[in-house]
Amino acid sequence: MLYSFTRRLCFGTLCALFLGSTAQAQEDNLSGADDLTPAKVVGFAENGGQINSEVALVMSLDDNHIHYSKNMNTVRPIASISKLMTALVITRSKVNLDEIITITSDDIDRVKNSSSRLSVGTSLTRREALLLALMSSENRAAHALARTYPGGLSAFVREMNVMARNIGMTRSRFVEPTGLSPLNVASPQDLVRLLQATAKEKLIHQFSTSDDYSIVTSNGRPQQYRNTNRLVRNNDWKINISKTGYIREAGNCLVMISKVEGKEMAIVLLNAQGGVTRFADAVRVRHIVQNDYPSLY
Repeated sequence: MLYSFTRRLCFGTLCALFLGSTAQAQEDNLSGADDLTPAKVVGFAENGGQINSEVALVMSLDDNHIHYSKNMNTVRPIASISKLMTALVITRSKVNLDEIITITSDDIDRVKNSSSRLSVGTSLTRREALLLALMSSENRAAHALARTYPGGLSAFVREMNVMARNIGMTRSRFVEPTGLSPLNVASPQDLVRLLQATAKEKLIHQFSTSDDYSIVTSNGRPQQYRNTNRLVRNNDWKINISKTGYIREAGNCLVMISKVEGKEMAIVLLNAQGGVTRFADAVRVRHIVQNDYPSLY
């Protein structure tokens, strides 16, 4: 038994080290008291199981069983996790996803002055814009989706907040579609509800877990985009919904629904310091669910 535990613990440590071996650039590049009552909160180990993200919530969606929580009642900026709500509004609005939209100067980030490889003048379908916004956290794509929404940007943001209330996100607020503003905020419990809502949309599942996509921009050159969540390229993970995020005020963030031990598990990790901490925390989370760490209780 000791050998088995030690072996699994070492494996988890090696996974974390592997994840940290090549730090991913901040994906936005900046280029890129609730009623969820747990049936039980299980104990957590001191040895090898420390979750370093400031805020964490790990919950089985089958029975609302909370496997781990940390600062779960806080409301924080959520950065590009906002794009899940952007995607939910788009997919449920039934707008024409095959309509061509064009990136304009209005889509340039004036909040953080971040860069983008999606140059002004690039034309793409709304479907492609949604893919780039979810998979690669492309800010101009997300903004263009909102700008070209019936009624424009202000109508889109209103719908984001209406949608949030409709799905039970009672401690959330959205002021724009990209997450670049620190005024886009939510609680961990609200983010679980957002994950549950997006999991019902096959297109969001497909796009948020896609690995890569190439598009020819207005300068005539193909640009290759990859998923900002490196775990989608790891065959050990069965991920249903995924989104990363980063701005300075939010820290590094990761939300997912992933199957662990045969259960659909919502994982919320906010304000991790360092580009790979959230991914290493996700590895530790899986070991918590698998009871690889001894309980304190």
